Amino acid sequence: MNPITEDDIANYLANSPDFFERHAQLLASVLLTSPHGNRAVSLQERQAEMLREKIKALEHRIMDMVRHGNENMVISDRVHRWAQSLLLVQSTRALPATLAAELQSQFLVPQVALKVWDVDARYANEPFAQGVSEDAKSFASSLAQPYCGMATGIEAVGWLEDPDTAMSIALIALRPGAANGAGPAFGMLVLASPDPQRFQAGFATDFLERIAELASAALSRLRPR
Repeated sequence: MNPITEDDIANYLANSPDFFERHAQLLASVLLTSPHGNRAVSLQERQAEMLREKIKALEHRIMDMVRHGNENMVISDRVHRWAQSLLLVQSTRALPATLAAELQSQFLVPQVALKVWDVDARYANEPFAQGVSEDAKSFASSLAQPYCGMATGIEAVGWLEDPDTAMSIALIALRPGAANGAGPAFGMLVLASPDPQRFQAGFATDFLERIAELASAALSRLRPR
């Protein structure tokens, strides 16, 4: 006969739930090493410790969920107030400056720059429609989602008032329809911070995409009809 293995014993106990009912005294006599020291504890006490650890881990997860929910609510409120400010702008000529200033104020972004191209002839000489190369336009159109990361080697950083202090940036392409659409961009927003961690690679871009769609819809008033 083959010797009985630990797996055999484990399988027998797993398939014989009434074993410990018939041998209840074993539960009290089995001693295990506690993970919180070298002392021996009973099987029931070890199970209780494991349950406490699971409960503690679940409590931490719930706290994280509540914290993330609160943070998302704050961001959602800011997006709402920013969108309201866009609806209140009556002058289309003042719209780009208001959009950028309110974005900077509501989201506490140290620097914001905005460029729009292919605008109606009435706005062709405005500062927001000047100083964009064809390479920058092509780069904006290539962004399927907002870019977050380092500011090195990106032309659009030069649109900022103080580009040398931009340690991390978010680039938001503006195009008709969905933010992740395939259509060509007609503008780009630049958000910049001296904090290298503010806009880092891997950053969740859901809210940035909502900002892109709202900004694109508002700025469509500048385009030829």
